[in-house]
Amino acid sequence: MRTYIHNTLKKTQTFAFISLFASTTALFAQNTPTEDDYYRITTIPTPEGILVEGGGVVSLPNGSLAVATRRGDVWTIENPSMANGQQPVFKKFAQGLHEPLGLAYKNDALYTAQRGELTKLKDTDGDGIADEYKTVYAWPLSTHYHEYSFGPVLAPDNSFFVTANVAFGNEEWWRGESRKPWRAWTMKITEDGQMEPWATGMRSPAGYGMVDNELFYSENQGDWVGSGAIWHLPKGTFAGHPAGLKWSGHKDSPITLTEEQFYSKIDMRQVKVNGRYVKPENINDEKNPDFAYQFLEDFPGLKLPAVILPHGILGISNSELKVDETKGKFGPFSGQLLVGDMGQSKIMRVVLEKVKGEYQGVAFDFRSGFQSGVMRMDFDNDGRLFVGETNRGWGSAGTTNSGLEFLTWTGRMPFEMKTVKAMPDGFELEFTFPVDKSSAEDLDSYTGKSYIYKYHAAYGSPQTNIEEIKIKGVKVSEDGMKVRVVTDNLRPYYVHEIMLAGVKAKTSSNPLLHPTFYYTLNNIPDGNKLPVSELSTKRSSARKKVVPKKAAPKQIATNIKVLTDTEIQPFLTNNTCVACHHKDKRVIGPSFKEIAKRNYTDEKIVDLIYNPQPKNWPEYATPMAPMPHVPKDQALKIAAWINSLKK
Repeated sequence: MRTYIHNTLKKTQTFAFISLFASTTALFAQNTPTEDDYYRITTIPTPEGILVEGGGVVSLPNGSLAVATRRGDVWTIENPSMANGQQPVFKKFAQGLHEPLGLAYKNDALYTAQRGELTKLKDTDGDGIADEYKTVYAWPLSTHYHEYSFGPVLAPDNSFFVTANVAFGNEEWWRGESRKPWRAWTMKITEDGQMEPWATGMRSPAGYGMVDNELFYSENQGDWVGSGAIWHLPKGTFAGHPAGLKWSGHKDSPITLTEEQFYSKIDMRQVKVNGRYVKPENINDEKNPDFAYQFLEDFPGLKLPAVILPHGILGISNSELKVDETKGKFGPFSGQLLVGDMGQSKIMRVVLEKVKGEYQGVAFDFRSGFQSGVMRMDFDNDGRLFVGETNRGWGSAGTTNSGLEFLTWTGRMPFEMKTVKAMPDGFELEFTFPVDKSSAEDLDSYTGKSYIYKYHAAYGSPQTNIEEIKIKGVKVSEDGMKVRVVTDNLRPYYVHEIMLAGVKAKTSSNPLLHPTFYYTLNNIPDGNKLPVSELSTKRSSARKKVVPKKAAPKQIATNIKVLTDTEIQPFLTNNTCVACHHKDKRVIGPSFKEIAKRNYTDEKIVDLIYNPQPKNWPEYATPMAPMPHVPKDQALKIAAWINSLKK
């Protein structure tokens, strides 16, 4: 289950995790509200001897919770919210399954996707234990460890969607391949066992969900996938990974694109040196990399991500998709999409919109701090979000290898960007509270950049073609609930990342809980642009007095200035170091302070960024992948900062 979760067994292109929120809020006063003030995590105690690795979670009509575990069991849990101080009661409903990774409930039965089949589980005699195990539909396996199957998700017509992972090559262990029919595909399956191939281009499609009765799925970084993302998946979609094209000639395939057509347009990067295949790597300073949008006309059915979740910032291994349908019981984000992540043990928030017939939208950080990798989620009738967790084999930012928790809104309203919409000349931001007008009209309150990810056979991609977003002006609505941010350098198909570090709430003067948004702009909407006369172009920096320069900062042996924690943060974030490392504590990788204790020179740390030595850290299960995309000057600054922590 995973390259999907992270493929750290096979070297990922991640660096490590710490919530961007956590690093941002460190800049503010200690009494600044935190995520825990608004959304409380509660751990459900499990009886001794029961290990809950949450492969599937579904809330049942009677208030109980059903949980499928990766070890092959399904448990039902009475009183999972521990109401009235009573402990939950666990009962084994089913056992002996082959790594079930999803649960759905329909007509008094549970359905789960095992590795090789969709299975119906039903209690026919009312004793609370399944006595009917029925194969709804089975598909072939090659026995490769990575051939996980995910689901099901219920379709509006009461059929089921199931997604299937790729395997990897024997010699080319990094290259996803479809060894058996419908691997790397989404299948639509009816109750009577009829299967309809639905879409392909999946690599490790662990997440899935229905949004307004349409199917979406989440993918994680890997070969042909520069960064994790969310795709809209109508029938006939090719989501970008070529492995499943092996079966496009099948009589039932809705895909016409073939492997031959695909590789006639784009380099497979299959090279042998001394008789052995060489793993493709990201090429530093590549002059003409390929991007997926360039092939929209060449590849029939190709669909770009609706929302990209920047790697190492908004996730490492994206999982469950769940729409908040609680009608306000879970807070101010009703109707929005929540997205889990395994590696960072957190949940993100996404808002979709359709522009010129295609989905696109914005992503925000939402809630970190779960005890293990977030895999599956479901709401109960009272608006609690139950979360099944696991990280076996890949590591996560949590403190355990598995877990079962629930998230509850405390009733307090956070100061957040509620949503962001694309405009012909920028973006319209809507807030949960009125903004302080003076801070929101100050262009120095905003910083941004846009970037894209490469489309290639190498594992993942760095942010590429980075360009500063130049804010021309802003317009704050009369009630302070909306801000138009105007720029003249919007770029279709790019992620537009803007941080509102200086914007404050009108009444409390608090900063935003999560000050950064990430908008994937597939299409620029038509419409009128705001005239310059309506925009504020103020900058507080223009009013500041010039002060004498301070004494030169302390230099180290390499003559690199030692940056402060605040100054180094953009380098750690943009190069995804924060995906696995924290300044003070162990996460997926060692803390920066632990690295400093090794007494490496700055030059040695730079060399280890480019050529990691996992053998130096045998106590960490997740080996660090080479990071050749980190610019040398930034790597040296990171190294100097790490070594400054020795004191």
